[in-house]
Order: sequence, then C-alpha cells, then structure tokens
Amino acid sequence: MEEELKCPVCGSLFREPIILPCSHNVCLPCARTIAVQTPDNEQHLPALLQPRGSATPAASAAAPGPSLGPSLGPGPAASLDSECVAGGGVEHADKLSLHSETDSGYGSYTPSLKSPNGVRVLPLVPAPAGAAASQRGAGPAGSSLTCPQCHRSASLDQRGLRGFQRNRLLEAIVQRYQQGRAAAAAAKCQLCDRSPPEPAAALCEQCDVLYCSACQLRCHPARGPFAKHRLVPPPGAPGTPGGGDSGGKGAGGGRKLPTCAEHDLENYSMYCVSCRSPVCYQCLEDGRHGKHDVKALGAVWKQHKAQLSQALNGVSDKAKEAKEFLVQLKNLLQQIQENGLDYEACLVAQCDALVDALTRQKAKLLTKVTKEREHKLKVVWDQINHCTLKLRQSTGLMEYCLEVIKENDPSGFLQISDALIKRVQVSQEQWVKGALEPKVSAEFDLTLDSEPLLQAIHQLDFIQMKCRVPPVPLLQLEKCCTRNNSVTLAWRMPPLSHNPVEGYILELDDGDGGQFREVYVGKETLCTIDGLHFNSTYNARVKAFNSSGVGPYSKTVILQTSDVAWFTFDPSSAHRDIVLSNDNQTATCSSYDDRVVLGTAAFSKGVHYWELHVDRYDNHPDPAFGIARINVVKDIMLGKDDKAWAMYVDNNRSWFMHCNSHTNRTEGGVSKGATVGVLLDLNKHNLTFYINGQQQGPPAFENIEGVFMPALSLNRNVQVTLHTGLEVPQCVKQPKLPSN
Repeated sequence: MEEELKCPVCGSLFREPIILPCSHNVCLPCARTIAVQTPDNEQHLPALLQPRGSATPAASAAAPGPSLGPSLGPGPAASLDSECVAGGGVEHADKLSLHSETDSGYGSYTPSLKSPNGVRVLPLVPAPAGAAASQRGAGPAGSSLTCPQCHRSASLDQRGLRGFQRNRLLEAIVQRYQQGRAAAAAAKCQLCDRSPPEPAAALCEQCDVLYCSACQLRCHPARGPFAKHRLVPPPGAPGTPGGGDSGGKGAGGGRKLPTCAEHDLENYSMYCVSCRSPVCYQCLEDGRHGKHDVKALGAVWKQHKAQLSQALNGVSDKAKEAKEFLVQLKNLLQQIQENGLDYEACLVAQCDALVDALTRQKAKLLTKVTKEREHKLKVVWDQINHCTLKLRQSTGLMEYCLEVIKENDPSGFLQISDALIKRVQVSQEQWVKGALEPKVSAEFDLTLDSEPLLQAIHQLDFIQMKCRVPPVPLLQLEKCCTRNNSVTLAWRMPPLSHNPVEGYILELDDGDGGQFREVYVGKETLCTIDGLHFNSTYNARVKAFNSSGVGPYSKTVILQTSDVAWFTFDPSSAHRDIVLSNDNQTATCSSYDDRVVLGTAAFSKGVHYWELHVDRYDNHPDPAFGIARINVVKDIMLGKDDKAWAMYVDNNRSWFMHCNSHTNRTEGGVSKGATVGVLLDLNKHNLTFYINGQQQGPPAFENIEGVFMPALSLNRNVQVTLHTGLEVPQCVKQPKLPSN
C-alpha cells in the first residue's frame, strides 16, 4: 500500500495532498514546483488558429503559420479538460480544439514547453488582463498544472492551487500509516542476542513472544509442537489492528469533521452529483447548485462504498490470479533450470559423440597412413638390396677383367676372352632403363578434404537446429505520426526475441476501410508513405518474416491524414526561370515568357482551397492560376496543353483555358494587392476560381478526375505569394454575369 501513498513527483508520502481534475493526487508543495507559466511568446496562437471570421486582412495576407509538428501518439496529453475552456469562452475553445487528438489521427500539435518533471504541457490561452493571485498558492494568469501520471493539463483559476480540493481522507490514511509504521519499528525481538535487538517480524499468539526472522527460524520452527501455533504480524504493522492500513477510528470517531471550503462554519451534509463534490446547506441556498442533482451525503457515501467494495472484489480476483501466476512463474523458473541442465547434458553428449566419431575416424586414417608408409619403405629396401647385390657382382667382374687385361700371354688371354666379353655384355644389359630409378616417391598421395566438415561444424547452431517464424512486431505509437497526406510508422521487435528477422512487410488499406495492400518490404523499422488522400482514415499493420516463414500481424494502428493541406512551390519541378523565395512561398520569373511552377502537394480526393496574393503587377501581364498534372509543359502558359486547367487574368477580365481553348470571359481582373482563390472540389469533380472573394463565373471545369497539383504560370512582371492550410470558404458571393 505504501506506493499508493507516495507522491508521483517527490516520491515521498503525501503532504497536504490535493485532487487534480483527472482524479489523481499530488502534494501541494510539489504542485507549486510543476505549475508552469506560459511564456510570453506563446500567449497568442498563430492566425490560422483564430475562429472563422475573426482574421484581419493583414493576418490573411501573412504567410501561414508554422506547420504542426509530428504527432505524439494518442494519449491524454492531447485532450483538453473542461477547466482549460472555462473562462476563455467559445473563442478559446475554438483555438484549443486544434490541439485535440480527434482532429488528425494521432494528434498534430507541437509541445512548446516541459514541466520540471518532464511532462509535456500544452500552450494555454492567457487569462483576462488584470487577473492576479489573491490567495497563497495562486498562480499568475496563464498558469497551468500538468498531472505527472496521466499528463492531462489543467489551467489555474484566480484561486490558483487553492482552487483544487484537498484530499483529507488520503491525508488521514497517510497519518495512520506513519503511526503504524512507527509502532511496528518500535516492536523488538524478545529473544535476540544482538544489541540492540532486531525489529520484530512475527508474534506467536500462543507463546505471546515477539520474534525477528532469524530467531523465529531458530527458536520457533513451524514443526513439532510449534506446528499448530499461529504467527501473526507484530502490533502496529500494516494489516493489523491499529496498523498502517487499518480502519482506525470510525467516520467522525474522535476526528473533526471537514467543513465546507466555501463556508468555514458549515459541515458537509449533501452531495452534488453534477459537480461530484460534497456541499453544505448554505451552498444550496446560494443557488449555485439549484438545478443540480443533489443527494444526501450519507446515502451517496454508502452507495460509493458498495461500488468500491464490488470493484475490489474484481481486483481481489485478479490478485488471486496474479498469485497463482507467480506460482506458475516460479515453477517455470524451476522447469527452465532443470530443462537447461538437461539440455546442457544432451548437448555435451552430442558433442562428445561427435568427438568420439572423429577420434575413431582419425585412428582409421592414421592406419591408412601407416600402411602406405610401410609399403613405401619395403619397396625402397627391396630396391636397395637388389641394387647392392648387382653392384657387388658387377664390381667383382670388373676387378677380374682388369686382372685379365694385365696378363701378357696372348694365347691364354684369347682362351677366355670370348666368354669374358659375353659376361661383361650380359652384366651391362642387366642395368636396363629404369633400374637405377626409385620405384616409389617420398610423397604420400593421400589428401584429406576436411573443409565440408569444418563448415558443418561452424554452422552447427541452435538457430539452425530449431528455427521459428518471427514474433509479432510492436508498433511504436510515440513515433507514428501524420503530416499533410503522408503517414510515418515505426515498429520494433519485442525484447528477448531470439528468432532471426530477415525483413518486414508493412500493409495499408485504401483509406475507406478496404482491403490491405503491401506498401513496404525491407529491413528498416521506420517507413513514411506519401501521396495518400487528405482527410482520410488509414489502417496500418506490419509483420516480420525469415527463412522459416512469415510471422503474425501486429496490432492495427489508425492514422488520420490532415483535412487541410500545407504546401509550398516545388523548386525541383519548376522551370529554371522561376525564382522562389520566402521559404518557397513567393514566386516570380526572370523571363518575359510564361513559365510554370507546381505545388508540393498532390490531390486526388476531397475539397481543397488555397489563395495567391499578387505582390507585384506591372505592364498588365496575364498570369494563370489553376491545377495541372505532374507532366505539364513548363515553358508555355498554364492551360495551353491538355495537362492543365487554369484561369488566366489581366487587369480587367478573366478567362478559363484548357487544351488552348478559351471559355467564359468574365469581368473582374487583378492588380497589385489582389487575392486569387482556387477551390478544387474532387468530390463534385469541379474547379472554381475567386478574385478578391468574388466567384468568377460558374465552376470553371466539370468532370475533373485524377491526381492534380496546384499550378501557376507567370512572367517577370508578376510576383505572387502562396497561402495554404485555409478552410473552404463558407460564404460564396454570387458570380458576375459574363460580358457579351
């Protein structure tokens, strides 16, 4: 229970806890540290956040405000409490509604500051001028407080932090808990040899002796004659009578009843269901709760106690399941330990078997090498013996012949010379070709190919032995966001996932709840998809794959694209004579010929409106405004080919043009300071133009279908500035009649 009694900011037990509008609690001193004053440069929101109809001409001509940052994912940080709107009126609510998470998928605001505890804080609308704190703890005008648990932001009224109710019940529980903890700490073991004795951990009801943990195991084991003794927590411990979480005194038993915050002398007697707060009879007489649903305090108290008890039954069941689950996890630990040892033994046995097989094979191979060596040695020794014998015979014959040659008796020489010559010739013929060459070589013609076996050993791995499909990827909602008509998704694999992943498959539906289609296949875990429909809801999911197959899908995330488009002129596709400035929002031309530039957005669905302000207009040129396909011709006036639909205008009249065909001449031209509006309605498939808020004739073109980009053609006599992110005009003036 101690964690429930700790402040989420300071981590200590609550001191003067107050109840925030989100029902969470925080210490009053901590609340002062996390109360945030909105900086001066954030007191006014951009002009695009003003309520419809309140923009001044100067504001409407200004460049669009900064684009909304990447989304932060769904969560309470994007929601607005009723206190944020109260006191600000409809105008404040209209401004702040753009920060709501329901506007565009996962939210599209940029947090401008952080509280000291790291909580994101929404920019708040300043309170009326002259408001000042009138009580201790009151914050200045424009202050806000962000809950450190749910991150909901609440603005402070003129009473400041004193405007939040004080949680007296929680304060009393904390006090009882501290008293019980002090009493438990005071209980000492009665059998300890240590000095001082250890704190008592148990009390035997039969022996009436306090034991610490060590003495209880030594002197009071749960067996033998002590088996039937009952051990309970020591007096003052949590869960015991008089302990930290005991009931203590009954309601009002010796404790002063709380008085009304508005009327100090009155006790609470009723409960306002509408305001969800106790009230006194004086509050009812004041009339502030006259039309509210008011009930008796005791009846509502009993009703809520019954509801809390019923809810606690469910929590108790879950706690029981959690205990059983913990037992299951502990058994799982033991099973993992046993299975790990068994698997280690099995692995050692398998590796030992491989080593034994390799040893046996080594012995066989060594035997082959020994036989080959002995064979070679025998052949060489036989050759040595044979050559030695023949060499001895040849040497003896040669010595005998030399002695015969020395004799001077011709008749005696001739008697043996023929036979001797034949013997010498026969002896010479015995040394045939190859007789003096070795019959074997010193090299062993044995080659052991161990590479396949080494490769198999190196590839011997548990993943190869037992590979599974990847688990479910986890979508990182804090990194998923939308911007204009593009969405960005991020995901990761769950921790402790050992199955290999070769890539991911990201799927997206068509924005109308249709079938999913693959939009990305690869190894990256972050993907941005462009070219989607504006003001559409997309469902996305991802799955992983490896050599074993494809894993299951992740949870489906829902993303909402923007309902209005923010874009600029596109320098990459513009004609080289087009000169862009002002962050690509202002365009002019360096050539006297007409040159075309496109916008960075592409539209295929929905209703879209943008305006172009004429900054310079000299010598009455004919600029053209409209839409085009991506492959439009860039060096002629917009509308002269079949890829563009445009209105070109001079200082007196305007014409519609497509495929070099002029239609619907209408009175009303442009000059310096004029504003040209373009309304593209792809739901009705038509295109309409406005000059200074005046509609130029009927819809310029009908039956328009496909993908279009905002387009403009001009020469060096004209300079225009683009304004985007605009709402579709609600009040359309009647068009002028075309002149004859």
